[in-house]
Amino acid sequence: MLPLQMIFSCSQPETRNQLPITHYPLPITNYPLPITHYLLPVTRYPIIMKPLKPLGVEPNAWMVNETIADITRPQLDPQPVIVATETKNVRFDLAKTAIIVIDMQNDFCHPDGWLAHIGVDVTPARQPIQPLQNLLPLMRSQDVPVIWLNWGNRPDLLNISAGLRHVYNPTGEGVGLGDALPSNNAEVLTKDSWAAAVVDELEQLPNDIYIDKFRMSGFWDTPLDSILKNLGKTTLLFAGVNADQCVLCTLQDANFLGYD
Repeated sequence: MLPLQMIFSCSQPETRNQLPITHYPLPITNYPLPITHYLLPVTRYPIIMKPLKPLGVEPNAWMVNETIADITRPQLDPQPVIVATETKNVRFDLAKTAIIVIDMQNDFCHPDGWLAHIGVDVTPARQPIQPLQNLLPLMRSQDVPVIWLNWGNRPDLLNISAGLRHVYNPTGEGVGLGDALPSNNAEVLTKDSWAAAVVDELEQLPNDIYIDKFRMSGFWDTPLDSILKNLGKTTLLFAGVNADQCVLCTLQDANFLGYD
Protein backbone atom coordinates (compact mmCIF):
# COMPACT_ATOMS: atom_id res chain seq x y z
CA MET A 1 0.00 0.00 0.00
CA LEU A 2 1.35 3.44 -0.96
CA PRO A 3 0.43 6.19 1.52
CA LEU A 4 -0.93 9.51 0.23
CA GLN A 5 -1.08 8.19 -3.31
CA MET A 6 -3.74 6.75 -5.52
CA ILE A 7 -3.09 4.35 -8.33
CA PHE A 8 -4.05 5.62 -11.76
CA SER A 9 -3.64 4.54 -15.35
CA CYS A 10 -2.64 6.71 -18.30
CA SER A 11 -3.24 4.05 -20.92
CA GLN A 12 -6.17 2.24 -22.44
CA PRO A 13 -6.35 -1.51 -21.87
CA GLU A 14 -4.83 -3.47 -24.70
CA THR A 15 -7.76 -5.84 -25.12
CA ARG A 16 -11.23 -6.31 -23.71
CA ASN A 17 -9.98 -9.30 -21.79
CA GLN A 18 -7.74 -7.16 -19.64
CA LEU A 19 -8.35 -4.71 -16.88
CA PRO A 20 -6.76 -1.28 -17.31
CA ILE A 21 -3.10 -1.70 -16.47
CA THR A 22 -1.52 0.45 -13.82
CA HIS A 23 2.17 1.02 -14.52
CA TYR A 24 3.10 3.35 -11.68
CA PRO A 25 1.57 5.43 -8.91
CA LEU A 26 0.83 9.07 -9.62
CA PRO A 27 0.34 11.83 -7.04
CA ILE A 28 -3.25 12.98 -6.72
CA THR A 29 -2.53 16.68 -7.38
CA ASN A 30 -1.25 18.89 -10.23
CA TYR A 31 -3.05 17.19 -13.09
CA PRO A 32 -4.89 19.27 -15.72
CA LEU A 33 -7.99 17.09 -15.98
CA PRO A 34 -10.44 16.20 -13.21
CA ILE A 35 -9.16 13.46 -10.96
CA THR A 36 -11.89 11.10 -12.15
CA HIS A 37 -10.28 11.09 -15.59
CA TYR A 38 -7.35 9.14 -14.22
CA LEU A 39 -9.25 6.71 -12.00
CA LEU A 40 -10.15 3.20 -13.06
CA PRO A 41 -13.79 2.56 -12.19
CA VAL A 42 -14.96 -0.83 -13.39
CA THR A 43 -17.55 0.83 -15.63
CA ARG A 44 -15.05 2.91 -17.63
CA TYR A 45 -14.01 0.14 -19.99
CA PRO A 46 -15.78 -3.06 -21.06
CA ILE A 47 -14.20 -5.79 -18.97
CA ILE A 48 -14.37 -9.53 -19.33
CA MET A 49 -13.22 -10.97 -16.03
CA LYS A 50 -12.43 -14.48 -15.03
CA PRO A 51 -14.38 -15.78 -12.02
CA LEU A 52 -13.25 -14.52 -8.64
CA LYS A 53 -12.45 -16.93 -5.83
CA PRO A 54 -12.88 -16.15 -2.12
CA LEU A 55 -9.67 -15.83 -0.14
CA GLY A 56 -10.00 -15.67 3.63
CA VAL A 57 -12.82 -15.92 6.14
CA GLU A 58 -16.16 -14.31 5.36
CA PRO A 59 -17.14 -11.53 5.80
CA ASN A 60 -13.49 -10.42 5.86
CA ALA A 61 -12.55 -12.37 2.72
CA TRP A 62 -11.15 -10.93 -0.50
CA MET A 63 -12.33 -12.03 -3.93
CA VAL A 64 -9.35 -12.65 -6.24
CA ASN A 65 -8.07 -13.95 -9.53
CA GLU A 66 -4.80 -13.37 -11.40
CA THR A 67 -5.75 -9.83 -12.45
CA ILE A 68 -7.72 -8.33 -9.57
CA ALA A 69 -8.10 -8.41 -5.81
CA ASP A 70 -11.53 -7.18 -4.74
CA ILE A 71 -11.21 -6.03 -1.11
CA THR A 72 -14.55 -4.25 -0.87
CA ARG A 73 -16.02 -6.83 1.55
CA PRO A 74 -19.79 -6.52 1.04
CA GLN A 75 -21.74 -5.45 4.12
CA LEU A 76 -23.72 -8.01 6.07
CA ASP A 77 -27.49 -7.60 6.14
CA PRO A 78 -28.33 -5.87 9.46
CA GLN A 79 -30.29 -7.78 12.10
CA PRO A 80 -31.13 -5.08 14.67
CA VAL A 81 -32.64 -6.10 18.01
CA ILE A 82 -33.48 -4.20 21.19
CA VAL A 83 -32.70 -5.62 24.64
CA ALA A 84 -33.85 -4.11 27.92
CA THR A 85 -31.15 -3.75 30.60
CA GLU A 86 -31.12 -2.39 34.14
CA THR A 87 -30.09 1.08 32.96
CA LYS A 88 -31.51 1.56 29.45
CA ASN A 89 -32.65 -0.23 26.32
CA VAL A 90 -29.82 -1.28 24.01
CA ARG A 91 -30.21 -1.63 20.24
CA PHE A 92 -27.52 -3.68 18.52
CA ASP A 93 -26.94 -5.70 15.36
CA LEU A 94 -26.94 -9.48 15.61
CA ALA A 95 -25.03 -9.63 12.33
CA LYS A 96 -22.07 -8.03 14.12
CA THR A 97 -22.48 -9.99 17.38
CA ALA A 98 -20.83 -13.04 18.95
CA ILE A 99 -21.54 -14.71 22.28
CA ILE A 100 -18.56 -15.80 24.40
CA VAL A 101 -19.15 -18.58 26.94
CA ILE A 102 -16.41 -18.62 29.57
CA ASP A 103 -15.23 -21.39 31.91
CA MET A 104 -18.31 -23.64 31.86
CA GLN A 105 -15.90 -26.50 32.55
CA ASN A 106 -15.93 -29.57 34.77
CA ASP A 107 -13.22 -28.14 37.03
CA PHE A 108 -15.45 -25.18 37.85
CA CYS A 109 -18.96 -26.60 37.58
CA HIS A 110 -18.89 -30.35 38.30
CA PRO A 111 -19.10 -31.90 41.78
CA ASP A 112 -15.99 -33.97 40.97
CA GLY A 113 -14.03 -31.03 39.59
CA TRP A 114 -11.20 -28.94 40.97
CA LEU A 115 -13.21 -26.28 42.81
CA ALA A 116 -15.30 -28.91 44.55
CA HIS A 117 -12.09 -30.70 45.54
CA ILE A 118 -10.73 -27.60 47.29
CA GLY A 119 -13.99 -27.11 49.15
CA VAL A 120 -15.90 -24.65 46.99
CA ASP A 121 -19.66 -25.13 46.62
CA VAL A 122 -20.19 -25.39 42.85
CA THR A 123 -23.96 -25.04 43.05
CA PRO A 124 -23.87 -21.35 41.99
CA ALA A 125 -21.52 -22.23 39.11
CA ARG A 126 -24.13 -24.62 37.74
CA GLN A 127 -26.88 -21.99 37.63
CA PRO A 128 -25.97 -20.69 34.13
CA ILE A 129 -26.43 -24.16 32.61
CA GLN A 130 -30.18 -24.01 32.10
CA PRO A 131 -30.28 -20.42 30.75
CA LEU A 132 -27.51 -21.31 28.32
CA GLN A 133 -29.40 -24.42 27.21
CA ASN A 134 -32.19 -22.06 26.15
CA LEU A 135 -30.06 -19.19 24.84
CA LEU A 136 -27.38 -20.87 22.74
CA PRO A 137 -29.77 -22.59 20.26
CA LEU A 138 -31.47 -19.22 19.77
CA MET A 139 -28.12 -17.55 19.09
CA ARG A 140 -27.16 -20.22 16.57
CA SER A 141 -30.53 -19.88 14.80
CA GLN A 142 -29.65 -16.22 14.14
CA ASP A 143 -26.13 -17.11 12.92
CA VAL A 144 -24.52 -15.57 16.00
CA PRO A 145 -21.22 -17.41 16.57
CA VAL A 146 -20.93 -19.32 19.84
CA ILE A 147 -17.38 -19.06 21.18
CA TRP A 148 -16.29 -21.41 23.96
CA LEU A 149 -13.46 -19.67 25.82
CA ASN A 150 -11.92 -22.10 28.30
CA TRP A 151 -8.82 -22.73 30.32
CA GLY A 152 -6.79 -25.25 28.32
CA ASN A 153 -3.22 -25.29 29.58
CA ARG A 154 -0.32 -27.13 28.00
CA PRO A 155 0.47 -30.38 29.83
CA ASP A 156 4.02 -29.12 30.44
CA LEU A 157 2.80 -25.69 31.69
CA LEU A 158 5.66 -24.03 29.81
CA ASN A 159 3.62 -20.88 29.23
CA ILE A 160 2.40 -20.59 32.83
CA SER A 161 4.50 -18.44 35.16
CA ALA A 162 5.37 -19.32 38.73
CA GLY A 163 3.36 -16.30 39.87
CA LEU A 164 0.23 -17.56 38.14
CA ARG A 165 0.69 -21.05 39.53
CA HIS A 166 1.11 -19.54 42.99
CA VAL A 167 -2.36 -17.96 42.74
CA TYR A 168 -3.92 -21.42 42.58
CA ASN A 169 -1.48 -23.33 44.79
CA PRO A 170 0.09 -20.87 47.27
CA THR A 171 1.75 -23.51 49.46
CA GLY A 172 3.04 -25.69 46.62
CA GLU A 173 1.55 -28.69 48.40
CA GLY A 174 -2.02 -28.50 47.11
CA VAL A 175 -3.66 -29.51 43.86
CA GLY A 176 -3.02 -26.70 41.38
CA LEU A 177 -2.82 -26.15 37.63
CA GLY A 178 -1.79 -29.33 35.83
CA ASP A 179 -1.94 -31.52 38.94
CA ALA A 180 -4.04 -34.70 38.99
CA LEU A 181 -7.33 -34.64 40.87
CA PRO A 182 -7.32 -37.36 43.56
CA SER A 183 -10.84 -38.52 42.65
CA ASN A 184 -10.27 -39.27 38.95
CA ASN A 185 -6.66 -38.36 38.04
CA ALA A 186 -7.86 -35.70 35.58
CA GLU A 187 -5.22 -32.97 35.24
CA VAL A 188 -6.53 -29.61 36.43
CA LEU A 189 -7.48 -27.30 33.54
CA THR A 190 -5.18 -29.14 31.12
CA LYS A 191 -6.19 -29.10 27.46
CA ASP A 192 -8.13 -32.22 26.36
CA SER A 193 -8.51 -33.49 29.92
CA TRP A 194 -11.87 -34.25 31.53
CA ALA A 195 -11.15 -31.46 33.98
CA ALA A 196 -10.98 -28.82 31.21
CA ALA A 197 -13.95 -30.16 29.22
CA VAL A 198 -17.23 -28.26 29.03
CA VAL A 199 -19.91 -29.79 31.25
CA ASP A 200 -21.97 -32.48 29.54
CA GLU A 201 -25.22 -30.58 30.01
CA LEU A 202 -24.19 -27.94 27.47
CA GLU A 203 -24.31 -29.07 23.83
CA GLN A 204 -21.36 -28.10 21.69
CA LEU A 205 -21.66 -28.15 17.92
CA PRO A 206 -18.99 -28.54 15.22
CA ASN A 207 -19.62 -25.01 13.92
CA ASP A 208 -18.99 -23.48 17.34
CA ILE A 209 -15.60 -21.85 17.90
CA TYR A 210 -13.20 -23.16 20.57
CA ILE A 211 -10.43 -21.05 22.06
CA ASP A 212 -8.04 -22.04 24.84
CA LYS A 213 -6.94 -19.38 27.29
CA PHE A 214 -4.11 -19.37 29.81
CA ARG A 215 -4.88 -16.31 31.90
CA MET A 216 -7.96 -14.70 33.39
CA SER A 217 -8.33 -12.59 30.25
CA GLY A 218 -9.31 -14.47 27.11
CA PHE A 219 -7.60 -11.85 24.94
CA TRP A 220 -4.13 -12.30 26.41
CA ASP A 221 -1.90 -14.67 24.42
CA THR A 222 -4.85 -16.12 22.45
CA PRO A 223 -6.29 -15.74 18.91
CA LEU A 224 -9.63 -14.38 20.19
CA ASP A 225 -9.15 -10.84 18.88
CA SER A 226 -7.98 -12.01 15.43
CA ILE A 227 -10.92 -14.41 15.12
CA LEU A 228 -13.48 -11.76 16.06
CA LYS A 229 -12.01 -9.29 13.57
CA ASN A 230 -12.03 -11.87 10.78
CA LEU A 231 -15.67 -12.62 11.54
CA GLY A 232 -16.57 -8.93 11.53
CA LYS A 233 -17.90 -9.07 15.10
CA THR A 234 -17.84 -5.84 17.09
CA THR A 235 -20.54 -6.52 19.71
CA LEU A 236 -19.86 -9.19 22.32
CA LEU A 237 -22.22 -10.96 24.69
CA PHE A 238 -20.69 -12.67 27.72
CA ALA A 239 -21.86 -15.72 29.64
CA GLY A 240 -20.29 -18.23 32.00
CA VAL A 241 -18.78 -18.50 35.46
CA ASN A 242 -15.97 -16.85 37.42
CA ALA A 243 -17.73 -13.56 36.72
CA ASP A 244 -15.38 -11.63 39.00
CA GLN A 245 -12.28 -13.09 37.38
CA CYS A 246 -12.19 -14.53 33.85
CA VAL A 247 -15.47 -13.02 32.63
CA LEU A 248 -14.64 -9.60 34.08
CA CYS A 249 -11.04 -9.55 32.81
CA THR A 250 -12.08 -10.62 29.31
CA LEU A 251 -14.87 -8.04 29.26
CA GLN A 252 -12.47 -5.30 30.36
CA ASP A 253 -9.95 -6.16 27.65
CA ALA A 254 -12.78 -6.23 25.08
CA ASN A 255 -13.69 -2.71 26.11
CA PHE A 256 -10.05 -1.57 25.96
CA LEU A 257 -9.84 -3.01 22.41
CA GLY A 258 -12.92 -1.08 21.29
CA TYR A 259 -15.57 -3.80 21.24
CA ASP A 260 -19.15 -3.05 22.25
